[in-house]
Parts: sequence; C-alpha cells; structure tokens
Amino acid sequence: MTVAIVGVSGAVGQEFLRVLEERDFPIDELLLFGSSRSAGRVYSFKGKQYTVKELKHNDDFKGVDVAFVSAGGGTSLEFAETITKYGAVMIDNSSAFRMEKDVPLVVPEVNPEDALNRPRGIIANPNCTTIQMTVALKAIEGLSHIKRVHVSTYQAASGAGASAMAELAKQYEQLLKGEEPTVEKFAYQLAYNVIPQVDVFTENGYTKEEMKMYNETRKIMHSDIEVSATCVRVPVIRAHSEATWVETEHPLGIEEVRKAFSEAEGVILQDETAKKEYPMPLFVAGKDPVYVGRIRKDLTNPNGITFWTVSDQIKKGAALNAVQIAEYLIKVKNIG
Repeated sequence: MTVAIVGVSGAVGQEFLRVLEERDFPIDELLLFGSSRSAGRVYSFKGKQYTVKELKHNDDFKGVDVAFVSAGGGTSLEFAETITKYGAVMIDNSSAFRMEKDVPLVVPEVNPEDALNRPRGIIANPNCTTIQMTVALKAIEGLSHIKRVHVSTYQAASGAGASAMAELAKQYEQLLKGEEPTVEKFAYQLAYNVIPQVDVFTENGYTKEEMKMYNETRKIMHSDIEVSATCVRVPVIRAHSEATWVETEHPLGIEEVRKAFSEAEGVILQDETAKKEYPMPLFVAGKDPVYVGRIRKDLTNPNGITFWTVSDQIKKGAALNAVQIAEYLIKVKNIG
C-alpha cells in the first residue's frame, strides 16, 4: 500500500501517524504533504524519517492507494481532483463533501458498506460529535427504530486543533500568574468557563456544528431520525462528552439496552454507578472506543432512554475513524 497523509503537521495529521503505527497498517510507501509552511519538516514513522512535501497540483499522487486528508475544507475542495485523478481513495476529514449525494459519509461500525460506492473516489469522515453519537445509536437502533434524539455535547479544546489545546493550557498558566489570558481560538476565555457555541450560528438559531449532527446522522443511518443538539465548548484538553436522550418506536428495558451496548462494535460499557464508574474525558483521552454509561429510563417519556458517552475527538472522532474505513476497504479487497 502506498499511503499519503495531507495536512500531516496538524493535530489530526499527527494522530494519523500514531494510529497507523499502532494498528500496523500495511504501508509500503508513505508520503507526507502539507502547506508551504510545513514543507521540509521531518517526522518519524516506524523508525524512519519522512520529509513533508508541499501540496501542489502535480502528479505526486500517482500510485497512491489511499490519501488521508485533514487540511481544511478549502484545501480539500481545491485538491480533490489532484488527489484522486490517478485512482487514490481520498478519505477526507473536512466538512467539504459530507452532504454531497455522490460522496459516502461513513462510520465503520454503522455503515461500512457505503464506502464501496464512491463515484468521485472520495469518502467523507463525519463530524467528531456525529461519529461518537452514531456508534452508540447503532446499538439502540438494532432494538427499536429511533424516532428522535436530543443531545447536549461537552466538547474539548481538541476540536479546534492543536493551537486551541495549547491556548487552553496557556490560559490557566496566565490566570494563575494574575495575567490577562490569551483569547484567540474561541470567542471567549475557555479556562474556568463553558461556551455555548461551537462553530457559527445559522438562521434557525442552531450552530453549524449542531446542524451537522442533524444532517449527518440521517445520512449515516439512512434514517428519518430527528436530532436536536446543543453543542458546548468546555475547558477539557481532549475527548468530547455527550448527554443523549433517545426516543424509540417501542419502549425498551434498561437491561436489554445495557446488553446491546456491551455487545456493540466499538463501544465499551462503563456503567457501575454504585461504584461511581462512568466515562470521563480524563480517562478516555487516547483510547479507541466510544465509552457509554449513566444508562437510564427517561422519566418524561415511556419510550425514552438516556445515556452518557465519551470519546477521544482526535482519535475516534477523526484519525481512527478514517483509518478504520481504509481497513474495511482492504478487508473486502476494495482498495490497493
């Protein structure tokens, strides 16, 4: 396999290197691409040194089997044809192609087969919050069709990249010294605060992030499911949390839901409230699965179930999901 990583110097790009090495992804040749600022940087992978090339409109992707792209929507739109013109499968982490009808939007635990139909050679990686939620929803959908979801997210600084994580850490240092905190990545200081806004607001009062959860979930699950989300940025470095209320067509028992989660692909059940055991970002950062806990009946709805999930945004919410898509294509001999 010849593998390319586009945007390797960013937080997700660096996570791609770690995930590919962790999972011993079959790589014969590795190519790293970045902006003119990143070109020339050297990164280590499996004991070898690789130099970043500047991404240009040329023939650099000739012979590439799969390209993991995490360089922003503008770059994805501009370079998609260059990346795919010789047959490379482009797995894109931006929002540029997610809702395009001829581009599959894939979570391997939920709809892996969608990746096989990619007329443009592009597969879109969903939004991190959507990935986390749909992995959990898949377990419940198998018991009874989900009619609607209310979800509140608690999103870490990692969702805004490496510089946002650094800014949060810096803010705490500055505040402890009595200094004015640096505020650049978010609308307000994040340290000692929560910000009820992720992305920009749309005309209906929801943010683009919240609307992504609505639209992407329906596409991934091939469902008429309704999703109403409130997305909140919290002063956590890494790993997103979500409080989710689900209404199903038929009432479900707690034990059957718990059993479904315990058997679900990509899910770890952590639900021992008597022992104060439930998922938390502090312990989930760097882990692969979606952790589920606090499972209970919704007191306001006989067909309602509510639960809490935590997952690493950079890993499962971005790099790992993309790598798992490529692994599925290899498994079914649809790539390489």
